[in-house]
Amino acid sequence: MDIPRFHLAFPVRDLAEARAFYGGLLGCPEGRSSAEWVDFDFYGHQIVAHLSPDEAGHKATNPVDGHDVPVRHFGAILTLPQWEALSQKLKAAGTKFVIEPNIRFKGQPGEQATMFFLDPSGNALEFKAFADDSMVFAK
Repeated sequence: MDIPRFHLAFPVRDLAEARAFYGGLLGCPEGRSSAEWVDFDFYGHQIVAHLSPDEAGHKATNPVDGHDVPVRHFGAILTLPQWEALSQKLKAAGTKFVIEPNIRFKGQPGEQATMFFLDPSGNALEFKAFADDSMVFAK
């Protein structure tokens, strides 16, 4: 891999739900697992769903470009075609969006397609895409 991979561990209330959501809906291949956790290949990165029902979910939001963005969230930066395909797949599956698929920062540095939704445990995910990849860290 060209860039270092990240590792993220996060709480879920139920491993079967996590498997259905991350493995089934999002298409993330499953790696190692135990009765308490399961690894997923999240676009080349390792995420680990740990059984911890009391820790799951998001609580706080911050305003960003007219939306209340969940403070605690994770996701991936996809290509625009990947983002559009995932957006359509999620809509077809009846996903309830926290922030509907939209273009944020139109005409500004960092213009991006973005969407937010929750996993079954209430963890917030953001998927985004940039028409120009050089804008990922633009000020």
